[in-house]
Amino acid sequence: MTLNILVAPSGFKESLDVNDVVAAISEGCRRALPDCTILKAPMVDGGEGFTKALVNATGGALHEIMVTGPVGQTVSSFFGMLGGKDGRTAVIEMAAAAGLSLVPRDQRDPTQTTSYGVGELILAALDAGAERILIGCGDSGINDGGAGMAQALGARLLDANNNCIGQGGSELAKLSRIDISGLDPRLRETQIDAAVNWHNVLLGERGVARIFGPQKGATPRQVQSLEEALEIYALLLNRDLDLDIGHINGSSASGGLGAGLIAFAGAKLHPRFNIVMQYLEFDRLLESADLVITAEGALDGQSPFGKVPCEVAQRARRRNIPTIALAGTIGSGVCETFETGIDAFASILKRPCTLEDAISDAGKLLRNASEDALRMVLVGARLKAA
Repeated sequence: MTLNILVAPSGFKESLDVNDVVAAISEGCRRALPDCTILKAPMVDGGEGFTKALVNATGGALHEIMVTGPVGQTVSSFFGMLGGKDGRTAVIEMAAAAGLSLVPRDQRDPTQTTSYGVGELILAALDAGAERILIGCGDSGINDGGAGMAQALGARLLDANNNCIGQGGSELAKLSRIDISGLDPRLRETQIDAAVNWHNVLLGERGVARIFGPQKGATPRQVQSLEEALEIYALLLNRDLDLDIGHINGSSASGGLGAGLIAFAGAKLHPRFNIVMQYLEFDRLLESADLVITAEGALDGQSPFGKVPCEVAQRARRRNIPTIALAGTIGSGVCETFETGIDAFASILKRPCTLEDAISDAGKLLRNASEDALRMVLVGARLKAA
């Protein structure tokens, strides 16, 4: 039997990068069907891998730089300059300066983490001569609304005593006035486009604190305090900058960085796959596919809101191509993914294990799960033939 399989997964956070995931799934498929043709489309969503994927797709270059990390430590980071006709376009992934993977597990407190390093990356791109900047928003470890980034870019966020507030989302509760007179003037001359999760907003029940705060280590009490601090932040952005930003689509991106990018960098927000698909080969490869296999660390009721497996499945469904999704964990509400085009899903975990074991064995687990999934497809093909 000949079969063209398009492997189009996301990376597994804190475990396997997207190219490792592609390799593991491909190997598993070939175990079950050695003669299959593997089409590879590593997917990124604005989080980890965004910069390298776009740089590789255009023949650009990476630039390494040291920046302030999310807990105030100095971290090794990078930005890219695209190649070809986009040679004056820089690309940044905020996760390279303020990602969850940069927050030690015993320090995961989004009331304290900062986006300051993201501002430093933007300044470095401007210093490199960028006339346009693409910013990928995803995999964040922050909840400061982009306040740290704003401070790095020259904004002054002041308390009632006219002193600059500190770093972290909880500091926004002290905010009394916003002064943007010191912002880097190059920002006004630079087109900045941010690839964001379009489905959530800064405030409210679907706001960044309530939906994503717990994933970053926030307790229920901290979630409430972060929501209240962001309400103050939004109020002052409205009063001092004339920006009503609390319920703009995408404003929640990366701990509210989307809101900060609009307010302080003059950025335009875009559904992230509208940016990504301009540079990746997915749609071209899909034309030749008989089956799509996608994957991500978790599949649940949040997946239809802009996660890679569901974005991939939506495009495959338009061409009537079946999609199988593999995931490290299967969570509540996962059946909602059927509505997006996923035809079947499976966990790569076959028995209870610790998180540490799951992370260290992820490649092996993916290979085995891919082989199992494809063998089930082959059983179905034999039944149809019979």
